[in-house]
Amino acid sequence: MHNDNWTLEHTYDSPQGTVRWARLGAPGLPPVVLLHGTPWSSYVWRSLARALAARHQVYVWDMPGYGASAKYEGQDVSLGAQGRLFAGLLEHWGLESPAVVAHDFGGAVALRAHLLHGARFSRLALTDVVTLAPWGSPTYRLIAEHAEVFARLPDNLHAALVREYIATVGGPGLHPEVLTRLTAPWLGEEGRPAFYRQIAQNDRRWTDDIEQRLGEVVPPVLVCWGTDDRWIPVDRAHRLAAALPDARLHLIEGAGHLVQEDAPAELLAPLAGFLDA
Repeated sequence: MHNDNWTLEHTYDSPQGTVRWARLGAPGLPPVVLLHGTPWSSYVWRSLARALAARHQVYVWDMPGYGASAKYEGQDVSLGAQGRLFAGLLEHWGLESPAVVAHDFGGAVALRAHLLHGARFSRLALTDVVTLAPWGSPTYRLIAEHAEVFARLPDNLHAALVREYIATVGGPGLHPEVLTRLTAPWLGEEGRPAFYRQIAQNDRRWTDDIEQRLGEVVPPVLVCWGTDDRWIPVDRAHRLAAALPDARLHLIEGAGHLVQEDAPAELLAPLAGFLDA
């Protein structure tokens, strides 16, 4: 059940390399796009994507530098690049105003596409997102400051670091098979440098320029948050909802940063109601 098959069969040739994506649900249903964050991939949305596909055409994708998408030296995987790419990807899909559900820095990517690159959304759901300063766990910030040093760790220590880092998200704890699956893209000749590359390239400048413009967000917003998120504390949820013109807040008790893993049913209920409204 946990280590199930999750493949992205389509490709999109972006300026940052090949993007892998998939589409679930019958053609003609209302479109919804799911965005992951770091150090994740679309895999974290697998259960929700399949459930939402009963009433929506669901688009999932791995951002360049993540999951099954391209990883290479010199790649621009910053939030700035991801925001531009997402706006272009929506054009490629022919989606003029889809609903969007974003997690972690996927929230910053979606907001940058909307506020800076003209992407339009019918609705926007933000789940434990990177948007308001300060953000980044202490470990994340430590790695960002010394990425070149960490990149020289032996393979076994690197694998242990990634696994233990992912395990600190809070909540009841991840299933071991899920933890293994989430760690796997960051191992090997491509994955290892990609892990440090994406951390080194992302800092507050990519969110500072949108934080001041949150009052310009057009679509209605649902802010969902796990109360035991140890990476982005729940006080950010209250601040974010207050900063947006048309937002409602839904807290999920006991869930950590990966609400999709900790409480998928508790997340699906408010999401489905919001998307169908």
